[in-house]
Amino acid sequence: MNKKNKNEEKIEETTEENIPETSDEDDAVAEYNDTATEIASLEDALNDANNKYIRLFAEYDNYRKRTAKEKTETYGNATAKCIEELLPVIDSFERSLEAECADENFKNGMSMIFGQLKNFLNKMNVTAIEALGAEFDPNVHNAISQQDGTDYESNHVCKVFQKGYKIGDKLIRPAMVAVAV
Repeated sequence: MNKKNKNEEKIEETTEENIPETSDEDDAVAEYNDTATEIASLEDALNDANNKYIRLFAEYDNYRKRTAKEKTETYGNATAKCIEELLPVIDSFERSLEAECADENFKNGMSMIFGQLKNFLNKMNVTAIEALGAEFDPNVHNAISQQDGTDYESNHVCKVFQKGYKIGDKLIRPAMVAVAV
């Protein structure tokens, strides 16, 4: 029995030694797998958060650019509308300066006021459309009649009934003209 006991003890020792080592290795592998899984899930969460941040930043940047553009356009449209309402007054002013006046001081005063009005228009970047003698352009001219026997070439403006105006490149009012045939 002595031999049996020794063999049994060795088997028991070997089994007992292997079991804890296997358990420790299994625990280490399981812990490693758990850690790797946790790291992978944290990396995925970080990537998702980073993508959301990048999208939010791009969205905010687009919003900022869009509102700045809208603000500029709104200011331009408001300026154009204001100038458009002022144009009949300017037309009347020009006609009144062309009329005969007995009082020279009154006429000089009106000319000075009109000069101030023109300076205001220049500051606002408003320019009159040069029409007389220019080739007819339907984008800036409004032809209301055609005339034969003029000194102008065919399809050129031969008479201006009402001046046209632009702010920068934006048309406020087309020039009303007659076109040579």
